[in-house]
Amino acid sequence: MSISDISLVDWSRAQFALTSIYHWLFVPLTLGLSFIMAIMESIYVKTGNEEWRKITKFWMKLFGINFAIGAATGIILEFEFGTNWSNYSWIVGDLFGAPLAIEGILAFFLESTFIVLMFFGWNKVGKKTHLLSTWLVTIGSVLSSWWILVANAWMNDPVGMTFNPDTARCEMVNFWEVAFSPFAIHKFWHTITSAYVVAALFVVGVSSWYLIKKRHESFAKKSILVGAIFGFVATMLVTVSGDTSTYQIAQKQPVKLAAMEGLFIGRTRAPIIALAILRPDIPISDTVNHFIFKMEMPGMLSKLGYRDKNAFVPGIYDLVYGNQYQGIEPVFKRMERGTIAMIALNKYKEAKEDNDTIEMRVSLSEFRTNYKDLGYAYLDKPEDVVPNIPITFYSFHLMVGLGFYFVILLLVILFFLWRKTLIKRKLILWLAVLTIPLGYVATELGWIVAEVGRQPWAIQDLLPVSKATSHISTSSVQITFILFAILFTVLLLADIRILLKQIKNGPKE
Repeated sequence: MSISDISLVDWSRAQFALTSIYHWLFVPLTLGLSFIMAIMESIYVKTGNEEWRKITKFWMKLFGINFAIGAATGIILEFEFGTNWSNYSWIVGDLFGAPLAIEGILAFFLESTFIVLMFFGWNKVGKKTHLLSTWLVTIGSVLSSWWILVANAWMNDPVGMTFNPDTARCEMVNFWEVAFSPFAIHKFWHTITSAYVVAALFVVGVSSWYLIKKRHESFAKKSILVGAIFGFVATMLVTVSGDTSTYQIAQKQPVKLAAMEGLFIGRTRAPIIALAILRPDIPISDTVNHFIFKMEMPGMLSKLGYRDKNAFVPGIYDLVYGNQYQGIEPVFKRMERGTIAMIALNKYKEAKEDNDTIEMRVSLSEFRTNYKDLGYAYLDKPEDVVPNIPITFYSFHLMVGLGFYFVILLLVILFFLWRKTLIKRKLILWLAVLTIPLGYVATELGWIVAEVGRQPWAIQDLLPVSKATSHISTSSVQITFILFAILFTVLLLADIRILLKQIKNGPKE
């Protein structure tokens, strides 16, 4: 690969990462606030207490501000598949595009249609009709997330498809296998519940600020009650979905799991690392201690990954260089099969042009035997299958650490709320305010683990990122990267400024 190609790939990845990170700054609040608003309005309809109507309308205003900007960044993100990743789009367009099309036609339009009634129908329709529109917006946001995450999950676990050698494209053979793969289900639950935690921390933090300032105290206490309960339930669901997601990763992406836990040498009763510092720049082929220090929980990684505390968990060394005692073959064997598949595919195309039916059958049979390792033919060396270990490892452990902190904070807030002394606990209230950005940090770290951890693959085992880009100039991507960085930063600052202004103004009395 030439330097210019590497530069193009890196800049394309950087631009997509930039767009994704900014987009996900808006999405979690939208997803979570829609659910919290629906709960608050349900209480209003049930009790008839007008204060709950005021509370709902305040959070609905903040939801609307965030929704508009989040939708704009999401549209740009989808267009980038065509502009920067046209090779990827060509190979998987018929399959990958299906869930995205359903998301646009069904989920997004459902959400967009009823959002108008939700905002402007307060005095125009009955209470129950308006409540229905709010819940339909919530359902629309959930469905929208589902289909987007189905598409993302398929990249990690390409099921329900076959590779057509005549067109060199992935084609869908089982829609339901794609839509409801175990990887998609667990990814959806983990992602959406993490978004709910972000929104809950936002509601609790903003409401805590009102208590600190001794403003809108009744409003703040009620909002904290809903937000903290909703957030605590969400954190429990994140924990459960994180467990099931780890199991899926162990089965489908063992290299990612090894990088997440810094497991270089495979072992039985493999531990989870609670706290550690990696030694810098030690090659994976080195079998010495890779940590400056570490604190472990023995057997827990085996339990999470294989549901057996005594199970063997392969390390990075095993997965790259093989382990004959555990039946793990080295990567170079898969590279050989991938090369065989590539050669057979080329022979098949040549035989088809020459109308050589015998050679076509032989080449096609050889290709189908080896095509599942097709992507390995593009790798330069076995070590290329290993993602950036420090980024994956530290992102994962910081995310988990923040998750435990959120659980403790929400429990403490609920305790003092129950004791009716929360307003006196200034330290707890300030912690709640300062925790708002930490929720965003945690959920962004989750995406970093997911996406950096699956490198070098655009499609697991079938297409590396280096072969997924468009044939465009590097300068074009650099220019648009700078423009998007400026645009998204302006949008983010505008969003924050408008949100802060509305929060400062507070709910209408």
